[in-house]
Amino acid sequence: MKKISVLGSTGSIGTNTLDVVRKNPAEFEVIGLSAYRNVKLFARQIKAFRPRIISVKDESIVRQLEQLVNLSGIKVCTGEEGLIRVATHPAVQTVVVATSGVISLRPTILAVEKGKNIALANKEPLVMAGQILMERVRKNKVRIIPVDSEHSAVFQCLQKEKTKNLKRIYLTASGGPFHNFSKEKLKNVTPDMALRHPKWKMGRKISVDSATLMNKGLEIIEARWLFDVAPDKIEVLIHPEAIIHSMVEFLDGSILAQLGIADMRLPIQYALYYPQRKDYSFGLVDFFKIQKLTFKKPDLNRFPCLKIAKKAASGADTNACVMNAANEVAVTAFLDSNLGFTKIAGVIANVLKKHKPVRNPGIDEIFTVDAWARKEAGLLCSQQ
Repeated sequence: MKKISVLGSTGSIGTNTLDVVRKNPAEFEVIGLSAYRNVKLFARQIKAFRPRIISVKDESIVRQLEQLVNLSGIKVCTGEEGLIRVATHPAVQTVVVATSGVISLRPTILAVEKGKNIALANKEPLVMAGQILMERVRKNKVRIIPVDSEHSAVFQCLQKEKTKNLKRIYLTASGGPFHNFSKEKLKNVTPDMALRHPKWKMGRKISVDSATLMNKGLEIIEARWLFDVAPDKIEVLIHPEAIIHSMVEFLDGSILAQLGIADMRLPIQYALYYPQRKDYSFGLVDFFKIQKLTFKKPDLNRFPCLKIAKKAASGADTNACVMNAANEVAVTAFLDSNLGFTKIAGVIANVLKKHKPVRNPGIDEIFTVDAWARKEAGLLCSQQ
């Protein structure tokens, strides 16, 4: 029986993870769960899985939980310290990192240092501190098994292959809801429009990132560190059908691709069972219903966030951290209807212009730079 903790259990990835566990109750024990403030759903999860330890945002959420579920026998924690305790609990073997935002960085690194394997869905640890995290992974001889469908696809294609034989990684993208919009039409995009992804059911922030193609930019940075490849060997392909989740090309011209339905439970299940595979009961690809598979290059003029991210991926410095922080603030402003869709990239670019990159930063420097970038981005958003 594999013992797991789930950071961010009430989000999209977290709920899908627990759905996989629910289908296979004899094979998993949920040791720890964390949530931010979705109290009702979290109470139902606690009742269903009876974890040994939980963490929530603060004491006010604890008091609300106590009205909904019996917490006797469960260690209750709050804040970042609570996340760390859930991630590093002695009984845990694998930590599913499904939170959003910077708060997952320290818990992920500390879990690695405690010898835990990581099923990683959150982008921040690798985008902000990829060099540091992967050094700790190698030192502690643990694994990061990616949960993002694209990185899971690459990970699967590279099994038993040597990266020295790798010529190129192709990260596929559905293109989001606006891949056919003109530059002028993009100016009128609203939050409701951006949240209607054509293929995937995702959280609010990642849905906007998908619409701006920043999500693919973040994935380039992740792939750079996760697979130890130069950023110029990673390309993005728009693939609206979302059947091929990514591909790898080798020196001899051979290309391996991973195909599957657009359901996050597939890469989640792969990560939880790795290195074994398990029968999948959520749906399969029907090749007789696939009319075509199409590909095209992303338009960096209409979607400048991807261009910004590709440039930030090129250095082992704090540019990616700054870009990530500025993007998060700008996306929040857009979702609050305080910033236009096409102005998101401008905010990010202007914050980067003000930044003096720090090469090979430590964790404390990363958090300092992150806080600075958020403040600068907030000021820029307020002036729009």
